[in-house]
Amino acid sequence: MTEIGILLDSADATEVAATVRSGAVDPVELAEAAIGRIEERNPEINAVIATCYDAALDSARNVDRDAPLAGVPFVVKDCRAQLAGVPETWGSRLMAGAVPDEDSELTKRYRAAGFVILGVTNMPEMGKMATTEPAAYGPTRNPYNLGKSPGGSSGGTGAAVASGMVPIGHGNDGGGSIRVPSAACGLFGLKPSRGRVTGHPAPTMMSYPMGIDHVLTRSVRDSAHVLDLTAGPVPGDPYEISSPAASWLSSLETKTGPLRVGVAGSSMEGPAYHPMCAEALERAVGCLEGMGHHLEVADFPVEPGLLATLGGLMVAATKVMIDDRLAELGRGLEDDDLEPFTRYMYDLAAGFSGADIIRGLQAAELIGRKASTYFSRFDIFLSPTTRTVVPELGVYDTSDVEALLPIAATPASETAVFNIGGQPAASVPMGYDEAGVPLGVQVAAPFGREDLVLAVSRQLEQAAPWSTAAVWPARPAASS
Repeated sequence: MTEIGILLDSADATEVAATVRSGAVDPVELAEAAIGRIEERNPEINAVIATCYDAALDSARNVDRDAPLAGVPFVVKDCRAQLAGVPETWGSRLMAGAVPDEDSELTKRYRAAGFVILGVTNMPEMGKMATTEPAAYGPTRNPYNLGKSPGGSSGGTGAAVASGMVPIGHGNDGGGSIRVPSAACGLFGLKPSRGRVTGHPAPTMMSYPMGIDHVLTRSVRDSAHVLDLTAGPVPGDPYEISSPAASWLSSLETKTGPLRVGVAGSSMEGPAYHPMCAEALERAVGCLEGMGHHLEVADFPVEPGLLATLGGLMVAATKVMIDDRLAELGRGLEDDDLEPFTRYMYDLAAGFSGADIIRGLQAAELIGRKASTYFSRFDIFLSPTTRTVVPELGVYDTSDVEALLPIAATPASETAVFNIGGQPAASVPMGYDEAGVPLGVQVAAPFGREDLVLAVSRQLEQAAPWSTAAVWPARPAASS
């Protein structure tokens, strides 16, 4: 295997960039190799739904070799990291043909960091499901088991990185959409604090108050490195947050000393943890205890109806998005515009009042305040990323609304609270289930303390290293 092949199969983005800066690898050859990976592997995985190869090769030819992540092949999710001239469809037939005129601010920061953007990754329709099976593009498959979900809503990116098409990629997280696919695909995924990464030019205050963009990575250091390069507001952003005292990359080497760690004793909403998820949590607990941290079982405070709060605000934002698109098209909603579950959400939102939205936002603020009280006792909260193992494709069938409603929020039962409250949280790989599909453990910290999340995640990475090797050939479908 060539050096480039070895890099794409096992190295993190930081290592790939170092080889480019040293002159050992040509960025154009690197881009061409990654393009070849997508062409070879994507037909089986269905992670990448649109490509921009010509622009990518131009970027590779002109890359600044001194850029921090010079020449690293990269993909962006089909929403919010806009690419000028490349469709942004949010996984929906209704949005087909929507093409941004310019890059989003975050995309500009990715390019300035040195990333070479090759294409756009698959996602569920409008991001409203924690699996990636949109009717518009078909399901993305998990390379660990082709019959399993890659998670969602950033499942296309998760599968692209896990299968070795690229070493790193963009995602966003409005209820668990970076952490859930990171857990399913054996990757590290950090959701930063509210306001840490700008969404400009997309509106965020009322339409996307719980979501934020970042990356899915092979290593903790890549996540910290990219956050250093992309964090910060633009003038007019509705949320601003204090800058860290030092770089997040340097926080990985910080000696934290013994920390107070609260450990989940039960699922935040719904049935108990699957035994394999509970075992993953116990492995992480054992690692941290061995480092001298003080651990105590202490469930996170969750208001009854937490996910209903999240869902109500998401439903209202979805209706606005659909109505705005219909206004652009100059027509009404047609039967085949939306998947049945999205249509259900749209119709449900029609019954919401302004008072309902205000109450939802007030409930979210209350959850944030209760989280602050919890984190006055603990530095870190530890739980499984999901309470169930990775499901088979087809379990979350958006065409069967009646069957889907009781289970739709299950994958986000452990993650959503930190979107509502705005605290940083990450999924750290922590072993595999009986089917050989990865499991994740969630590390959360007080608002604005990404440094703590990253430092503890790095400690877990050192104590229980996970494989960074690409999963290829993909493993055939097999029942758990």
